[in-house]
Amino acid sequence: MSAADGINNSGQVVGWAYTAGGAEHAFLYSGGVMMDLGTLGGSNSEAHGINDNGQVIGYSDTVGNTARHAFLYSGSKMKDLGTLGGSSSYAWGINNNGQVVGWAGPPGGPNHAFLYSDGVMTNLQTTGGGSSYAFGINNSGQVVGAAGGHAFLYSGGAMNDLGTLGGSESAAESINSNGWVVGQAMTASSVYHAFLYSGGAMKDLGTLGGGDGDVSAWGINNRGQIVGEAATASGADHAFLCNGGAMVDLNTLIPTNSGWVLMEAAAINDNGQIAGEGTINGQPHAFLLTPVPEPATWALLAFGSLVFVLRKRR
Repeated sequence: MSAADGINNSGQVVGWAYTAGGAEHAFLYSGGVMMDLGTLGGSNSEAHGINDNGQVIGYSDTVGNTARHAFLYSGSKMKDLGTLGGSSSYAWGINNNGQVVGWAGPPGGPNHAFLYSDGVMTNLQTTGGGSSYAFGINNSGQVVGAAGGHAFLYSGGAMNDLGTLGGSESAAESINSNGWVVGQAMTASSVYHAFLYSGGAMKDLGTLGGGDGDVSAWGINNRGQIVGEAATASGADHAFLCNGGAMVDLNTLIPTNSGWVLMEAAAINDNGQIAGEGTINGQPHAFLLTPVPEPATWALLAFGSLVFVLRKRR
């Protein structure tokens, strides 16, 4: 089993996969090879982001599996980013300047969002008390996440509440270079819908016909293309692409006899390549979906423990 969570503009993909011994390890997929990034001395690790310089972030069990710490993998080495004084930390996003965001537990308190820059982990605090979590950062240093149950945009030293879609909760997952933010927010009918926040307004991105099923947007590129997962009319979750118009089920863009079901699109780069998780013949695997120029085709790459399969639409 494997799952992909991040992709850069070179098409390098990161995520996690089971090892032969049954542990979860962070991986970097590059040049047709899946590389095990190891751990910080414990059993398990996961990678959740990669920048255009090939720097990877995520979290790992430490020695003795007593805690999980955020890591930065760079120059073939995994570095422990430490904590905010508590026992744990988790890294979730990185920009091209090497700035990292995530969350960590201060001593005796709830988790707080952090910004790691130039070797220093800074507590971004929260809005209205309680916990906060940072999930994404752009190259301008703008940070997005969730605080006090609402999506936030941290910019210019201030944490701004982005509101909801009429319900009580929201979370921001990704931000592009234009400051456009995507995530999910509760509607007045108490279901979650994917949103795009731009120009000071939160827009509902709609559904894949799933009725009361939830919809989440996980990634946005600098062209404004959005990916995520949404409940379908059958009740199953499918990966989607939103390209300035209606939400499209990614399963309609691959051959019907491929054996694949694309369940979650986690990230998209500026070339339109999409990384995520699905099943092939019922087995869960990470995927890389690449748009191919005319004649219109899509190349689908699946990779798991030391195995990858190429599927191409003809």
